[in-house]
Amino acid sequence: MMKLLLVSLTLILTACSGKNKQNDTKAPIEVTQDLRAVLDTIRRTEQRPIQLRDSLIEIYGAESKEIQEQQSIYKKNHIINEKKIRTILDNHGWPKKEHLGELGNLTICNVIQHADNAIRIKYLPLMRQAVMDKKLEARFLVRAEDRIATESGDLQIYGGQMKYYPETKSFNVWPVYDPTNIDNRRAEIGLGPINEHLKNRFNFEWNLEEQLQRTAKFEKEINKNQ
Repeated sequence: MMKLLLVSLTLILTACSGKNKQNDTKAPIEVTQDLRAVLDTIRRTEQRPIQLRDSLIEIYGAESKEIQEQQSIYKKNHIINEKKIRTILDNHGWPKKEHLGELGNLTICNVIQHADNAIRIKYLPLMRQAVMDKKLEARFLVRAEDRIATESGDLQIYGGQMKYYPETKSFNVWPVYDPTNIDNRRAEIGLGPINEHLKNRFNFEWNLEEQLQRTAKFEKEINKNQ
């Protein structure tokens, strides 16, 4: 867990260190409008069923057939979208900001975020290099790192990942490393306070005492199973 924290902070503090040259031989993307059109289609087909799904949860419940229908549409669309994004990244590396348009980076990162953990791990070095090259904001990188941590059964570092807990039929933050200092870590990479993020993004109230208890319980379970 501490290792994950150190890795994340080191990435930001050493962003101006030596460049990774593995992408130097990749062909540049020259047709800007075509790329933006592709990314716009990906964004709409990826996000629309997710937005519909989430808007229906309060009406029908997280386990309803209406939710499952939207989830099925999203999964089918994601398979297609993931292939498109992987083709772009594998053939060209991380595109420059001027080639992406305003929502381009968000679209690419969302698709990676929605992929299997193996895919996120595969593209993590490319995302790190993109941050160093000023092609990508650090907030997208740490979101991927938190998702990798939660999918691996580790504590997350920056607190952006929510999970649905069937036993309580409610959403909550996946347990966080050192909840007391989470806002300090977020501030170091340009992120706002965790309570502000969770309230705006999920309409969820951050309760430090509750999260301290959840983290302690989580760590106890990990230690017991080791």
